[in-house]
Amino acid sequence: MEKLINYLKSSYAEMRKVTWPTKKQTFTYSMIVIGMSVGFAAFFSILDYIFKTGIAQALLLK
Repeated sequence: MEKLINYLKSSYAEMRKVTWPTKKQTFTYSMIVIGMSVGFAAFFSILDYIFKTGIAQALLLK
């Protein structure tokens, strides 16, 4: 039990040393992640459509 208490105390002490991001930084980084996710989703959707139609056309030519 003493090990657990020491672990929790040291964890708490380390967490107090962390430099946490500001609300503005958190919002900015979140928007970057969301924007990149939407961008990649759009890119791969377009790529999927191109390949799908290309394969469909190739099969019809057979």
